[in-house]
Amino acid sequence: MITISSTHNELRMQILKLTTKYYEKKWAKQDFVPGVDYIPVSGKTFDAEELLNVVDSSLDFWLTAGRYAKRFEKEFARTMDTRYAMLTNSGSSANLLALSALTSESLGERRLQPGDEVITVAAGFPTTVNPILQNQLIPVFLDVDIPTYNIDTNMLEAAISSRTKAIMIAHTLGNPFNLAEVKRIADKYQLWLIEDTCDAVGAEYTGKKVGTFGDLATVSFYPAHHITMGEGGAVLTSNPRLKKIVESFRDWGRDCWCDPGKDNTCGKRFSWQLGDLPPGYDHKYTYNHIGYNLKVSDMQAAVGVAQLEKLPRFIAKRRENYNDLQAGLSELQDMLILPRETPNSSSSPFGFPITVRTESPITRNQLIQYLEQNNIGTRLLFAGNLLKQPAYKNIPHRIVGNLANTDIIMERTFWLGVHPGINREMVKYMVDKLYEAYGRGDSI
Repeated sequence: MITISSTHNELRMQILKLTTKYYEKKWAKQDFVPGVDYIPVSGKTFDAEELLNVVDSSLDFWLTAGRYAKRFEKEFARTMDTRYAMLTNSGSSANLLALSALTSESLGERRLQPGDEVITVAAGFPTTVNPILQNQLIPVFLDVDIPTYNIDTNMLEAAISSRTKAIMIAHTLGNPFNLAEVKRIADKYQLWLIEDTCDAVGAEYTGKKVGTFGDLATVSFYPAHHITMGEGGAVLTSNPRLKKIVESFRDWGRDCWCDPGKDNTCGKRFSWQLGDLPPGYDHKYTYNHIGYNLKVSDMQAAVGVAQLEKLPRFIAKRRENYNDLQAGLSELQDMLILPRETPNSSSSPFGFPITVRTESPITRNQLIQYLEQNNIGTRLLFAGNLLKQPAYKNIPHRIVGNLANTDIIMERTFWLGVHPGINREMVKYMVDKLYEAYGRGDSI
């Protein structure tokens, strides 16, 4: 009971108890009503723990990265089998930091410089490619495979030129790309490899976590993703030098590596002499990169700490929903191309991609409109063909081979949700509506 003499710790405990009660009242579980309740393609799944953590953090009023951020970085790095995880404010910022880090002068001859080339694909999300352009580099586009929706590696070696310095591609919708071949080419030509793992947390290739094959990897914690902080992302690496560079670009470009609110971690704050600065210039205000401020708040990290505990069951539920859709739609394969996992991989599905065959009497757009009319959420495979988007009309680039499958994805592909908030009753409803769209009644 709250009294005028209650200590702040006693008040804190009362607030947290009330927070749990608030969650139970506000977000009480409701039964799914087919055709009435909307089935979103993505969404946050949480319980009272996330709410408790964010309230607990807010009571500290530590508004930048703090105890929860440090804990999350340590636990997430361990989860992903990497040495380091550096939190940032979004997956898009993680991509920007990862690619920008490779432009650091401290990397010597291997640094990326304006005009250098980075191999990627056009069938994906814009912010996998944007950092290439933002750093005045040249994207080299390869086509993708259907139905894995990942880079077609048949032309990968042919794409290498004297200016090629890196490969930056995503594991599409949680399905790992052909890491054996991509890594072989990267090692052979001494190319940097950035794995965009934003949609693929928990996926594995040859029994090893994706995000551990490249020099750097990136993750997103937007509500659509495997775990969420609302906004948020991370850069992963096991390379101490790259860790320091990423943190510098994230934290204004400074050379200092003190945590927020800390001073003199290096023990010689006023003893450095860098650049043309006078000896003893405050290390906290010494900059060796043209950086940004892309940090997170501790309240975001607090949500992530609670989410991380649930990650294994989130992934298991995504796989269950994916497998149920795969089995349920098997009798529609004459009309629809269903997804396929990359050989030697175990996906961590972000969504369930479907490509409408040319034999289909209804188009992709007609089909998704039918599903949306029946309260089933759909999404296209992001940008489709990025080069057909208005913003990319005049960008400098190279194409190796053709982008035939990329164009097919633009015209005929969409995806359905598999997130943990979708239950088997919802999956059956989605399957039934797809059969109904083709005049075949309920699913087999």
